[in-house]
Amino acid sequence: MARRLADLARAMHADPTSQGVLDRVVRSAVALVPRAQHGSISLVRGRRTVTTAAATSAVGRRLDELQTELGQGPCLDAAFEHQTTRVADLAAEDRRWPALAARASELGAASALCLQLYVDGDNLGALNLLAERPAAFDDDAEDVGLLLAAHAAVAVANARKLENLSRGLAHRDVIGQAKGILMERHRLSADQAFELLARYSQHTHRKLHDIAAELASTGEIPQR
Repeated sequence: MARRLADLARAMHADPTSQGVLDRVVRSAVALVPRAQHGSISLVRGRRTVTTAAATSAVGRRLDELQTELGQGPCLDAAFEHQTTRVADLAAEDRRWPALAARASELGAASALCLQLYVDGDNLGALNLLAERPAAFDDDAEDVGLLLAAHAAVAVANARKLENLSRGLAHRDVIGQAKGILMERHRLSADQAFELLARYSQHTHRKLHDIAAELASTGEIPQR
């Protein structure tokens, strides 16, 4: 198990995209965590809306849909309160999540293990593992899940930094191209060309990068 986790950690850190990391994590979690049959990674926004970032089946997606609809459930608790939520039987949780328990038969799963992945302001991520029989997850399963979640949190953060850096460099290149066109056409300095782009951005309520991209593509400053 230690070797498999180490191999997974290396693979995650080698993946250049956050989506690639999320897909790899959820597949590996189902394969490595004892008795896990379905998995998903949820993104929780505004402390209520749950969307599925990655999933191995429709079962995990359905859990996210129900939690968003009902405003309660183990993923929300794991993300915002407990970091780890282990559920032996979702249908029996009529005290913690009465609305969800009443509709547990719609899920196609009985037990759940939900682990917090990361926190970014009011936006959070959680790794959710599901099994079709009750009481599927024990302490060993939770320990493996926590190790996976810890590696995944670091790998996702690194991939997002790389993506943001790549986007920033691409935006800078496009803005540089647009500035060059304006400098040549109107004999402006670099600062003057940038100020002109910024004014168009403000007047048209469009992002500076979008203005620059259209100018670089068409040779004309967009009017709206």
